[in-house]
Amino acid sequence: MPLTLSTFTAGIIAPLVGTASTVALVIAAAQAVGATGGQTISWLVAVSLAKALGGLALTWRYRIPIVLAWSTPGAALIGASSGIAFPDAVGAFVFASVLIILTGLVRPLGAFVARLPAPIASAMLAGILIKFVMDVALAVPAAPWLVLPMVALFLVLRLAHPASAMIVVLVAGVALTYALGLAGPLPADAALARLEWVTPAFSLSALVGLGLPLYLVTMAGQNLPGIAVLRASGYDPKVGPIIATTGLGSLISAFFGAHPSNLAAITAAIAAGPDSHPDPAKRWPAGIVYGIAFIVIAAFAGFFVALFAAMPQALVATVAGLALTGALMGSLAVAMGDERTRFPALLTFAVAASGMSVAGVGAAFWGLVAGLGALAVERVWAAMRQP
Repeated sequence: MPLTLSTFTAGIIAPLVGTASTVALVIAAAQAVGATGGQTISWLVAVSLAKALGGLALTWRYRIPIVLAWSTPGAALIGASSGIAFPDAVGAFVFASVLIILTGLVRPLGAFVARLPAPIASAMLAGILIKFVMDVALAVPAAPWLVLPMVALFLVLRLAHPASAMIVVLVAGVALTYALGLAGPLPADAALARLEWVTPAFSLSALVGLGLPLYLVTMAGQNLPGIAVLRASGYDPKVGPIIATTGLGSLISAFFGAHPSNLAAITAAIAAGPDSHPDPAKRWPAGIVYGIAFIVIAAFAGFFVALFAAMPQALVATVAGLALTGALMGSLAVAMGDERTRFPALLTFAVAASGMSVAGVGAAFWGLVAGLGALAVERVWAAMRQP
């Protein structure tokens, strides 16, 4: 295996950036659906192993640095949900994973997802993400001496060195929490990494309100951009088998409480980019290093849960919100970029951000329905006005 120092470094930096940036979001998602401490640890262990083993298998098979990540927009969607019990959430994870597998195996389904209007999908994602970014401002009154220094540090670091910004902010935030005496005691038994089987429950409201949007944001927000990153890096990935493999890993890990894993986009650019190796054919070992690193991270899942359990909610909200600012900016730019779809996108964003629930089905689904409905009306109207 032609492993160089730059390739090894890329394979190490990518998982550190991905984990530090969004682990707080995944823990917040677990809390939102009522997962216990042990189930949260199992969630992190299972999704980390799914990323590690799936990425290792795909990288070795295709000799391409294929790295996987947990679904960040999916975690945000779960965190924004309410009234869904953990077994029902796991049922939604299973449902979304099966749909991902079918997308990789059934070409028309993949084509359907690819044809989902980008402004509408991006507006739905922005509506999910906005709550977390707003929570940073809402956390200021409760802990100004913790939140404001973290925000100030992030404002500078995102300009100086974006890749390491969240790692530094997280470390600084934890240190500041202890310095201010805001940290609680570490749970005694949370340091052990372990898997817990979760029997899923399948309720129609959770499948439609969480499972379907989870599938759509994972595909549109992560898998499709992940394929684009690989192509931009000079590769010709086998889309169907790769997507189906991520779905299979997600399906297995779902029974241990994990939400779907998928192709990485931002961290993939680190492992698959020229900084890894000037020759694209020699970058694939970065994917092997990345996978091994996530096996190590899985072993420390209990530590992450214990650490964040001891942190004040203001720190968790700040880390999660700051980590999602880039994704929110990108989603809003795509959603509002085309004047012809701006109103349907705005309607999608408003409904998805509202947090409304109808018949037990959450706002993300209804935002998608509203936006697609408005877009259909506009297109019919435009067709009728043509001579």
